[in-house]
Amino acid sequence: MSGIVLMECLFDTIADLVFVMPLLFFTFIVIEFIEYFYFDKVLIFIEKSGKFAPLAGALIASFPQCGFSIIASVLYVKGIITRGTLLAVYLSTSDEAIPLLLSLPEQYKLVFPIIAIKILIGVIAGYIFDFILPKKNVISSKIGEFSQKGCCNHRLKGHVIKDLFIHPIIHTLIISLFIFLITFIVNISIAKCGSAEVLGGQMMKNSVFQPIIAALFGLIPNCAISVALVMLYAKGVIAFCSIIAGLCSNAGLGMWIVIVKNKDVKDSLLLVLSLFLISALSGVILYFI
Repeated sequence: MSGIVLMECLFDTIADLVFVMPLLFFTFIVIEFIEYFYFDKVLIFIEKSGKFAPLAGALIASFPQCGFSIIASVLYVKGIITRGTLLAVYLSTSDEAIPLLLSLPEQYKLVFPIIAIKILIGVIAGYIFDFILPKKNVISSKIGEFSQKGCCNHRLKGHVIKDLFIHPIIHTLIISLFIFLITFIVNISIAKCGSAEVLGGQMMKNSVFQPIIAALFGLIPNCAISVALVMLYAKGVIAFCSIIAGLCSNAGLGMWIVIVKNKDVKDSLLLVLSLFLISALSGVILYFI
């Protein structure tokens, strides 16, 4: 590949990033203020939701924030919420996908369909699992002290005023770095293949196997995964069914919390396998639809 092509890919990537960063920062500021004023209310709401917990969890998790899957994971390990509620949260959360989609003018229309589909999948799966495989020893206790930290090492409870600005700045810079690296690699790949259609063909865009692979990819516990899925879709490399499958299985750091802190290894493996199978199946169904 010639140096001229590489420079063109670099300039295109920088141009995209310069446009996205201000919108991304604004979105993170808004999210941070909402979390600052309503975090405690969310915890109380989940604690008191009872039989409506899977629905409540799915609705709250659909809000574009990076910490609720972590919160739900801690509550599950403590025995406060059910397995179905945790799966509903995992399937509904989108990590960085929604803020990124909102910052992309050509993609913001996808926000509502993605959120609606993921909530539907989360609610259905959550209630089915609570009916078929209810977890024993779910207790009705107070949540109590919550010290778990989220991405960028920021507080999930006990915010201070400076967090309202410091965390969005740090978060924007980190996500922007992910966007730059992923977009640059995708642009180079498209240039090498000749078009996004050819690259999409090589990545099985028109195959039923792509959403299955996307669901497997989504299991990686890192917010860069949701960024990669959005950018690949925006560039026309993966199909809509694949971004749904990948975002459903991408629970961010939440799944990692369960793997590390859950003493029941079989239960953790069941959660991971269930998340993958539900996400992959959802993507396959959407592929045929």
